[in-house]
Amino acid sequence: MAEIRQFAAIGEKIWHGFGNVSDLAEVKGNTVVGRYVGALIRAILVVVVIALPSMILPSVSADTGQFVTLIAFFAAALTFFEYASVYPGLVEFRDAPPFNRIRYVSLLVTVALLSVVVLARTEPSTFAQFINVLGAAMARSIDLPYSPVRLLVLMLPANAPPEQVELIRTAGGLAYMTSLVTLGYFVVLIRALGWPSRGKGFNVWVNLPTFDPTAGGDVVERLRRDAWFNIALGFLLPFLIPAVIKAVSNGFVPVTLESTHTMIWTVTAWAFLPASLFMRGIAMGRVANMIEEKRRTSDADGWQPA
Repeated sequence: MAEIRQFAAIGEKIWHGFGNVSDLAEVKGNTVVGRYVGALIRAILVVVVIALPSMILPSVSADTGQFVTLIAFFAAALTFFEYASVYPGLVEFRDAPPFNRIRYVSLLVTVALLSVVVLARTEPSTFAQFINVLGAAMARSIDLPYSPVRLLVLMLPANAPPEQVELIRTAGGLAYMTSLVTLGYFVVLIRALGWPSRGKGFNVWVNLPTFDPTAGGDVVERLRRDAWFNIALGFLLPFLIPAVIKAVSNGFVPVTLESTHTMIWTVTAWAFLPASLFMRGIAMGRVANMIEEKRRTSDADGWQPA
């Protein structure tokens, strides 16, 4: 009887240590609900950034509205299923905030500023005029020979109206300065807060789903090679995109960017994609340094890899 009581006491301690089945189910249910709610919020935020030019600009055609609605629906569905899934898909650094939050805010600010610059041509409110003057000043400060903003303006046809040229120059200056501020903030975040670890573990598989650590070769060297490739491509893209568009215009239909939505998203992509590649390269280099530091720590503690 004493042994039976002893086993019963042990079983009760184990039961209270792990909690009952209903508590575990409740925790699991809350986790699933939280994941779906977070995915839904992210999907709504994606819809907001895609529909933002249509909400700011006064006149939008029916065809443009339908096209924007279709793109927003597909982007929201992709975002929802990506973040609602337990396993990673295509979105990188999903579990390493605020990497994707910084990119989203940068995209949102760029689209909003360019939409306000276009709005200043038709409804010159005080705020719109202020953003327009600020963007023109930024554009003049970086509109140097062979600069990205100068190449962006030169991709327009020779007979483009001066108003269109000035609009592209102002939009390019605002978008490029926004990308530079985003990069500066991200670098400061890495230095000041020790992103991405901040005392927590970093799952390479979840945060880099397109990177296969078992593909062969040293993981650190491959991460650094990919990091330098992304940084180099991010540096060259502001120069390459206008050159490619200019070449396509000479061979086919001239690109005038007269459509406001086309202009906004073209200039946004011209500035956002290089900044995003820069951030990805810097982040992958940071991950490589973390893995190398972990190796040195393990070797110093006497652990040897299996």
